[in-house]
Amino acid sequence: MKKASGLSLKAVLILAVILTLNVGWTPTVNAAKIPHYFKSIGESEGHLILNSNGFNAQKPSEFVIGGISEGVQRGLTVIHFNSAVKYEYKTFDTYASADAAAELVKIIKEMHANKAVFAILAHDSASNNLLTYADALKKMGYQKLSVLKGRQAYVMDNFKGMINEAVHDLSISWDLEVPKKTNDTHAYFPKIKYAFEPNVDRYIAHAGGEVDGIASTNTLDALNQNYKRGFRMFEMDINETKDGKYVAAHDWNMWSRFTGYEGELPVTHAEFMKHKIYGKYTTIDLEGINKWFSAHPDAKLVTDKVNDPVKFANGFVDKSRLIMELFSLMSLEEAAKNIINAMISQEPLAQIKGDKLAYLKINKVKYVALSRRIINSEIDLLLALKKQGIKVYVYNVNFDPGRDETYVQENEIGLVYGMYADKWVFDQ
Repeated sequence: MKKASGLSLKAVLILAVILTLNVGWTPTVNAAKIPHYFKSIGESEGHLILNSNGFNAQKPSEFVIGGISEGVQRGLTVIHFNSAVKYEYKTFDTYASADAAAELVKIIKEMHANKAVFAILAHDSASNNLLTYADALKKMGYQKLSVLKGRQAYVMDNFKGMINEAVHDLSISWDLEVPKKTNDTHAYFPKIKYAFEPNVDRYIAHAGGEVDGIASTNTLDALNQNYKRGFRMFEMDINETKDGKYVAAHDWNMWSRFTGYEGELPVTHAEFMKHKIYGKYTTIDLEGINKWFSAHPDAKLVTDKVNDPVKFANGFVDKSRLIMELFSLMSLEEAAKNIINAMISQEPLAQIKGDKLAYLKINKVKYVALSRRIINSEIDLLLALKKQGIKVYVYNVNFDPGRDETYVQENEIGLVYGMYADKWVFDQ
């Protein structure tokens, strides 16, 4: 049954965790290279929720199937059902790309002619390059899509054998039951496969990795458990105590919640070392980090938070086994001058003026850290980085429903080099 407004409780909870991300530069997207994914859902989960938000709503858009949320990028997203339990989808940035608009209209014509079962939703702004195809869309019966204005929300489905559309200046939410008698084997959006060779250095244990199912502890226990599981690259969040000593903690507020500490932050080094995470797991300072990595000579440290490459690298036990994620172009250039392995973070990458690849080459940057949420909108950049031999690691794994380590391994490794992972799931 279709609902003109309002979200189910499940959808509200899912939507609440989705964040809008602005990466700071306008990408050039080759619509033909955007990856698309087949998914399967249980027979009892055959509902589709469409949440479309126009630009002025200032909210992310998504569709939800079987409790799994799929965040979408700017433009129009087409969701095609091969059966009641199997679907594929693709987003067309019809705002920025005339080629994407042409491809979308071509696909709609094919699907319309084949009587395919599908739905469409818009995000942000979608109409810019559709104006050229207004007459063609109108003739096919897409009356509202043919006159869609900039920054409007839009949804469409043909689940009952006819075209149903809605447009709103801000937001639209529909809850639809997927037809159970759909039987369409055609793949309009075949999945792109990116070849890669298995390698343990594709997996970075996020904040040391999970310890007893708990993430982000940055503890000695996390290092020990995840080394045994198979990780050989370990990210640790490095912060300075009140008296200027380096310690591993995601941030001071999280550390205080994990330890129950209620005093002033940041704490002194001596105070930090008194406390355990959840009263059980051993916190670790730079001396402890050096001792652990000395005892594990095949392990590498990837730092987060700290942005002083020279000071930290000079204190670490083996600079050749250190990769520092850095957060300003100045610190990146300082690392290059001092032969420190640097990983450029997403924000400074966006700040590079002109040729990004040339800048990275000049400054000997071999690693990039990006949110996996921008993969679909940055295909050309990712392919260019890969061609230049730069390893891209994605974070925000386990940040959205269904986007765990297995999902990234099966769908995104190869396009990106590796990931920040909470769990080791890579024995296969």
